[in-house]
Amino acid sequence: MFRIHAERTGKYCDGFSRRSFLQLGVAGMATAGLSQVLAAQASAVEAGAAKKDTAVILLWLDGGPGHMDTYDMKPEAPVEYRGIWNPIKTNVPGMEVTELFPLQAKIADKFSIIRSMHHDSGDHFTGGHWMLTGRGAGVSGANTAGRSPFVGSVATKVLGPRQVGMPANVAIPYAMSIGLRPGYFGANYLGVENNPFETEGDPNSDNFAVRNIGLGSGLTIERLNDRRDLLANLDNMQRQVDRSGSFDALDRFDRDAFEMVTGPKARAAFDLTQEAPQLRERYGRHSWGQSALLARRLVEAGATFVTCHFGGWDHHWNLQSGYENYLPKIDQLVYGLLTDLSERGLLERTMVVLCGEFGRTPRMNNGGNGGPPGSMGTPGRDHWGSAMSVLVAGGGVQGGRIIGSTDRLGESPKDQPLRPGDLHHTMYKVLGVDPHQYFLDHSGRPNVAVDHGDVISELF
Repeated sequence: MFRIHAERTGKYCDGFSRRSFLQLGVAGMATAGLSQVLAAQASAVEAGAAKKDTAVILLWLDGGPGHMDTYDMKPEAPVEYRGIWNPIKTNVPGMEVTELFPLQAKIADKFSIIRSMHHDSGDHFTGGHWMLTGRGAGVSGANTAGRSPFVGSVATKVLGPRQVGMPANVAIPYAMSIGLRPGYFGANYLGVENNPFETEGDPNSDNFAVRNIGLGSGLTIERLNDRRDLLANLDNMQRQVDRSGSFDALDRFDRDAFEMVTGPKARAAFDLTQEAPQLRERYGRHSWGQSALLARRLVEAGATFVTCHFGGWDHHWNLQSGYENYLPKIDQLVYGLLTDLSERGLLERTMVVLCGEFGRTPRMNNGGNGGPPGSMGTPGRDHWGSAMSVLVAGGGVQGGRIIGSTDRLGESPKDQPLRPGDLHHTMYKVLGVDPHQYFLDHSGRPNVAVDHGDVISELF
């Protein structure tokens, strides 16, 4: 296959040393052959994927945001449960959010809240694996290795990008879950070529640039074409004895990589300087806000699945100072993203999902986190996988709805308990991916895309 020696990047945590996203070899291919890829694509076409132009933006709050302090407040609960802040009304009767979300309160008709999501694990790694891959068994703090592919990797392996010349699966600024990179955003047995393309850098920086889409020093498009032709001829000699279909499967990857480097589409999409200063202010002139703006630019240009990583949500103590810093940023970027998508006519084809790996304990601690009271700081909340909230919007999802509920203390689902597979079914419905198709793991065993749940029909 041809390799583009683009500008340097550092080592990835999966152990591969890659000069760029585009320099992936045969070793990274999934164990499945071409027949599996073709079967997956045919299945997607049957499900209507070829007729769709939809995308998903995942706003990932790494560390686990508290449901009782954001979208599922319990003002009638005892003080040690209801927490620090008060709920406020939104523009949707009966829907309330925290007082730290005044901007979202104005546009609640554009999003819905799932209040009954659960997977029942308080382990960061188990919870992250559940939410990002739809499976949790065998993964924990004692065994952190990913076992299943990221939902976005499954979708983009089947669909590819919506527009030629764009990466299908992108992570801003990087793919990371619970300190692991790419962690549970990795494609696992689908092959590293289906990992997210990482932008790196700070989108709020004046000199922000994505290094992996530029030609290296001294390499012109003419020389690149010469190399491509030469390597194609060398590949042809090996294809004669290749029975696995690996070289044919690599063709699409090579073609997409070539289009990204030589065409203007990707470079233009990553250029935030093309946005008006007023719009950039609407999202928030901080790295989180500008990451969300970049996500909008990417889906508009033809990316299929974009993740924004917002870390630092493990507030066992000092919850008040942490949330008074973080929640206004989330409020601003969600408001900016949903209003911008709506104004551009993109909200109907772009699903936005906001979540982390779990919720937080309904009862606040004393700030000691297992030590003497106050030894670590002011009160906070600990891990809680038995109830969590998820914001969803766009892609055909109807706004202004509350799906499910928790009991009076916010400890567990009361109505319509939902699991990660239900969310993934819903995302696949928006994208046009058949959730019943199978992929072979490293041992050659078939694994269905989603092994539990169904579409959350109330959202549509």
